[in-house]
Amino acid sequence: MKYLAIEQDAGADGQVFTPELLRSEAFRVHELYLEGSIREIYFDENHYALLVLECGSREEAETVLASLPLVSNGLIRFAIRELHPYTGLSRIINDPGYGSVTC
Repeated sequence: MKYLAIEQDAGADGQVFTPELLRSEAFRVHELYLEGSIREIYFDENHYALLVLECGSREEAETVLASLPLVSNGLIRFAIRELHPYTGLSRIINDPGYGSVTC
């Protein structure tokens, strides 16, 4: 199952994000990427992290995120959204008039 994890502000003072802690975070993200738990990772325009996770359950996704140093130190947290396949294309693919050209 795929999950979207959206970083949320935990109210931490920016000075607690030490270079060592951020390096530890990067190492753990890399490990999780190599394991296949993290499939994609981005920053948005506000520098919040967005992760696409591949996990067997929401609980597993929560455990993966809890293993991140910034999360385990209470500096960030994530909202988790379960992702499902988009079914909207069936509205046009199953339409007998799909693909016909009208002038």
